[in-house]
Amino acid sequence: MADIFDVIADGTRRDILRLLLDRSSVGERGTSVSHIVHELGASQPTVSKHLKVLREAHLVSVREEGQHRYYSLSAAPLDEVDDWLVPFLDGATEDVEPLSSLPEPAAHAAEVVGRAAASAKHALENALKKLPGR
Repeated sequence: MADIFDVIADGTRRDILRLLLDRSSVGERGTSVSHIVHELGASQPTVSKHLKVLREAHLVSVREEGQHRYYSLSAAPLDEVDDWLVPFLDGATEDVEPLSSLPEPAAHAAEVVGRAAASAKHALENALKKLPGR
């Protein structure tokens, strides 16, 4: 099985997970591939490739009805990420105001910038590991 951190490092896969989370929160039993393609504005082969990776990591489950496939979020594998991340957060934010105290646009901007920075850092670290002599 792929490392969960490598799986969620990809922005498109995170977008798919977010879409499935949002859809499940409104009671949807599954989301069709065509709906994901439409929402993300990505090609069907691209979405299918990412869904395969998410399926292999057990982050999504699939239900087949005829020729249609409906995907649902299976968040349990993300517990590994949570277990790794929590020690860094315990006590480290005592002097920092929570994002909820910021105005909504600023909190959203901070979240977007933080995610982009984390994604870029991860991509750079992976690229550096692949360089000869490292």
